[in-house]
Amino acid sequence: MSVAVVMLGIFAIVTTEILPIGLLTSIGSSFTVTDGMAGLMMTMPGILAAISAPVITVATARIDRRLMLGVFLFALAVANFLAAAAQDYWLVLVSRAVVGIVIGGFWSIGAGLAERLVPPEAVGRATAVIFCAVPLGSVLGVPAGTFIGELAGWRMTFAGLGALALAVLVLLVLLVPPLPPLRPTRLSVLHSMFHNTNTRFALLLTFLIVLAHFGAYTYVTPFLQQVTGVSSGSLTALLLVFGAAGMVGNFLGGAGVARRPRSTFATAAGMIAAATLLLPVVGHHSIGVTVLLIVWGAAYGAVPVISQTWFAKAAPHAPEAATVLFTASFQATISLGALLGGLTVDGTSPSTVMTGGGVIAALALIAVGAHFVRGPAWSGEA
Repeated sequence: MSVAVVMLGIFAIVTTEILPIGLLTSIGSSFTVTDGMAGLMMTMPGILAAISAPVITVATARIDRRLMLGVFLFALAVANFLAAAAQDYWLVLVSRAVVGIVIGGFWSIGAGLAERLVPPEAVGRATAVIFCAVPLGSVLGVPAGTFIGELAGWRMTFAGLGALALAVLVLLVLLVPPLPPLRPTRLSVLHSMFHNTNTRFALLLTFLIVLAHFGAYTYVTPFLQQVTGVSSGSLTALLLVFGAAGMVGNFLGGAGVARRPRSTFATAAGMIAAATLLLPVVGHHSIGVTVLLIVWGAAYGAVPVISQTWFAKAAPHAPEAATVLFTASFQATISLGALLGGLTVDGTSPSTVMTGGGVIAALALIAVGAHFVRGPAWSGEA
């Protein structure tokens, strides 16, 4: 049950983080801002998460981890209620900044807790359960939030997420045991990890694939509305299809990355590149768009568990430090991707954003090929 509580916490956080993707146009219209300006709702959390991940983890290294998770869940609830009540767009951005701090802290602590919550033989399965919260946020959180937003307004969606965060906080207090820190993370440990070739490649590959994905996916709603011409109901259905494919990709990626980290990453990068490059070509045809969203969703669903596993394999002696680097690099790149995508979509078109994402994903594929040639393999890698 403890693993399920951590998973629910990450689900609430992931859903809160990416929810603006489905409501981008609605929220932007409420405050009369462009799609690119509305994309700052994705940029803001990433910036704060990248900063808070190492800072909070080091600063609270000697504090019980359950207590810290509880503090972050309470802050998440406050942030969502603030967004729901905001009368000015800058207040929405303030709430998103708080969300970023929560992401950096909760992820850095929670994503690596599996080994402390279950027996050694169940760690792999528990990790997959925790990380299924990422695609679950897409398959349930974002489509459900978009649907509620269409029926009752986007503010009600954020209010609901605030209530969810409080509910998870109660479960945390009741079901998760105290978790005193075992190996406090220090800045020196984080610094030493950069001397590892596999860690440097993990940073590069995470940067490229997350930049490709969020640079494009943040603006998939404008693409589907303006290029494909989908209705509100069809938009929710397509986001649901994307998320469902992500669930499948998460478990397939988790199964493959343990033995074949580079091949699994290459497959995911290639699928994202193909899907995003082809979307502008078949964008006017709903069947073709649906197929490509399935391919894209399955590929991205595998990315978080692949990236986290790569970092963990590169630094098996410092699991929390590895999670901090994973969180910081992932979130910083989400922020940059959303920002660059926003500048592109305001200056050109949603189709150009998709093409740019495809090119960057292709670069990630080339980079993993370079690791095959130059990087050392892990023990037991097939």
